[in-house]
Amino acid sequence: MPTTPATDATSSASAGTGAQEPIMLELVDESGNTIGTAEKLSAHQAPGLLHRAFSVFLFDQQGRLLLQQRALGKYHSPGVWSNTCCGHPYPGESPFAAAARRTHEELGLSPSLLAEAGTVRYNHPDPDSGLVEQEYNHLFVGLARPVLNPDPEEVGDTAFVTAEELAKRHAEQPFSAWFMTVLDAARPAIRELTGDAAGW
Repeated sequence: MPTTPATDATSSASAGTGAQEPIMLELVDESGNTIGTAEKLSAHQAPGLLHRAFSVFLFDQQGRLLLQQRALGKYHSPGVWSNTCCGHPYPGESPFAAAARRTHEELGLSPSLLAEAGTVRYNHPDPDSGLVEQEYNHLFVGLARPVLNPDPEEVGDTAFVTAEELAKRHAEQPFSAWFMTVLDAARPAIRELTGDAAGW
């Protein structure tokens, strides 16, 4: 697992006991106000606890979206395709900082541009795992250089796709349960970023 200041401190604290500190998520109300914290897995167990999340959509200079296929070893939605990066801020961490951090940890790249694109609230059960995504999701769009260095524990594959190629791929391959919800919510900002000619 890539080391960040938060995970590094956690690893050091737990080194003597052999136990790994739980990953905590920020619980929110329907307006996105913080109301507490919960352990990551428990927040995703049915019926799910509403928590803060983020989704990133990065594009190249041709207006193609960077997709990632989630690694097969992930406990939630393994092997499916999804947006560039998604995840959860640490309690007290800003969604913007978390989005930039995880994009670098998962894909080995720092966006050359990253902008807020609104929020979306959803409730998506995952039929395969039985886990539930009850999320208040902060959306971000930006630009990425095509040179990637994915972490194989997080990412199985990557692809830059046009809007037309995405529609074909989405019809033929499994995608995350939340993908279309976050994509549709981000479309106004995506169109502003990529222009009408890109077809988003």
